[in-house]
Amino acid sequence: MSVVNSIFRANLFRGKVAIVTGGGTGIGKAITQELLHLGAKVIIASRNEEVLCASAEAMTIDIPDSVVKAVRCNIREESQVENLMKIALKEFGRIDYLVNNGGGQFVCDVADMKSKGWKAVIDTNLNGTFNCCQQVYQQWMKDHGGSIVNIIATVRNGFPRFAHTGAARAGVNNLTKTLALEWAKDGIRINCVAPGPIYSTTAAANYERYNLKVFEEAKKYIPAKRCGTPEEVSSAVCFLLSPAAAFINGSTIDIDGAYGLYGVMFEIPEHKNSEPFTWSKSHL
Repeated sequence: MSVVNSIFRANLFRGKVAIVTGGGTGIGKAITQELLHLGAKVIIASRNEEVLCASAEAMTIDIPDSVVKAVRCNIREESQVENLMKIALKEFGRIDYLVNNGGGQFVCDVADMKSKGWKAVIDTNLNGTFNCCQQVYQQWMKDHGGSIVNIIATVRNGFPRFAHTGAARAGVNNLTKTLALEWAKDGIRINCVAPGPIYSTTAAANYERYNLKVFEEAKKYIPAKRCGTPEEVSSAVCFLLSPAAAFINGSTIDIDGAYGLYGVMFEIPEHKNSEPFTWSKSHL
């Protein structure tokens, strides 16, 4: 019996093929599992081949009759992304869906951030998404249509200590809107899902390296008073890929329990560095 379930009907994506970058862990793994459960064949891609292959093997055991293929790919490299698409087409003959979930970041104040670190995150999260979108368009979707979902983050109020990924994700959001217009004529829909604090063991481990209890702290700023689950992100992605979202294009769904409306998980200390302006005081 499958350990995966879904709110959507069985075989919803039967006969479809999806690529999920970063599909071996965390949110990407949940998306992959639900797509497999719903009948899609899925290619998962990331740089860590060992983790990727182990995850693919486990999913074929957990989800009966599933077809998942692991492909090592650094999405920063255009040639590797081009190869990823070629492998998918050679293996399965089509690419109906692309989920751009691959990315990464680290905790750092802007004042202390090195140019190398800034560029690495921008290159992965923004340029990597661009590479995947452009290659899937050129190799398949231009002539056959399809649906793309970009995983970003709730960054509308800024993203203190994560300025690199905040800038990149905001860039992906605008790129998504642009492509929704440019590619509408080709029968392609492209949307974003913006997760807020989503707990997974993988994400928790990343923050624990910095001795940060991010998810416990986040609950104070979430009206729902809890963190989200990878499954809650996955269900939104599956909805946007599905025919039920046929009239949704260039949009972003926030999966954050209203976190983005409520505040920013960042404290500004008391200071006297904001000098007021009045006509009684000359500033000339």
